[in-house]
Amino acid sequence: MTDRHLERIGRAVEEGTARDLDALVISPSPDLVYLTGYDPILFERPTLLILRPDAEPALLVPELERALAAASPVGERLRLIAWSDASDPYEAAASLLEGADRIAVADRMWAMHVLGLQRRLSGATFSSAGPVLAALRSVKDADELDALRRAGRAADETFRQILSMPFRGRTEEAVAGDLADLLVRTGHDRADFTIVASGPNGASPHHEPGGRTVLPGDAVVMDFGGELAGYFSDTTRTVVVERAPEGFEEAYAVVREAQEAAVAAVGPGVEAQQVDRAARSVVESAGLGERFIHRTGHGIGLEVHEHPYLVEGSRTILEPGMTFSVEPGVYLQGRFGIRIEDIVAVTTEGVERLNRSSRDLQIVA
Repeated sequence: MTDRHLERIGRAVEEGTARDLDALVISPSPDLVYLTGYDPILFERPTLLILRPDAEPALLVPELERALAAASPVGERLRLIAWSDASDPYEAAASLLEGADRIAVADRMWAMHVLGLQRRLSGATFSSAGPVLAALRSVKDADELDALRRAGRAADETFRQILSMPFRGRTEEAVAGDLADLLVRTGHDRADFTIVASGPNGASPHHEPGGRTVLPGDAVVMDFGGELAGYFSDTTRTVVVERAPEGFEEAYAVVREAQEAAVAAVGPGVEAQQVDRAARSVVESAGLGERFIHRTGHGIGLEVHEHPYLVEGSRTILEPGMTFSVEPGVYLQGRFGIRIEDIVAVTTEGVERLNRSSRDLQIVA
């Protein structure tokens, strides 16, 4: 793993140089995990990975975390510099950034740390390191794809098992608890989120499961995922309890067709916005365009939401190894919502679904 991380650091430096940056500064975040395998707490004591094309990589850490950093996958291969609580960490960072005019900082860096660096480096300009890391992280290697496939299979099995459990007469919170338990039992290291939105609550895409009792004739949107070996699953299925409400089956058919069209549009060389357009065209043709209120998809990997994003205006060119959700939905206020979501991977020849669970309309008890 050490060689892989060092190779990633090298590519980050190359990408930063190509963007005319003098330095990258990465704080605790999935970006730091991707580059080093080190995952410290993000708090008021700054930990900063400093990458420059003209210097060896340096990891600035609080003294009390020196041992943890040294034990990380690249701890013995980086220049490790510890600062004490009685010293100024931004002054130490500034010494490592001397002469750097164009500095890019991690998107997850706290404002207090960015401001601390700016005070010590008043002549430098600061920008986001997001585009640099997105260019690397959005294309997964073979091991990352394998982890995402395993997470997808575990989510599929979670859905298969939840179908045999009772819905009617139970609260959304209770069903969400079942999903969380199943995510772990089917192979995830932990459950990360379990949206269960029944009846009219389904019209709110990010509804928090609550005390509403699931009733016969309800549509139930379930959006759930967990972490497995550092990588995430994320899938959505919409089921009905005993019978479909009026107008539901027709709308469900539209969403399913939209999802099929979007997945079929995925392939190398395609602009991300084209996938969004493929889904939206189907929904708009059915007269439900105003009910499709979010983008078609988001990247997934070390984070549930990361680059690339499938949305109008995104001209990101899809490449083999990119992974993202395809999740069109329609939401009818006061009635129901419908969303169907799978994770897919771009291949050299087209697309691979990482979720294989049934997209047929399921009736539950």
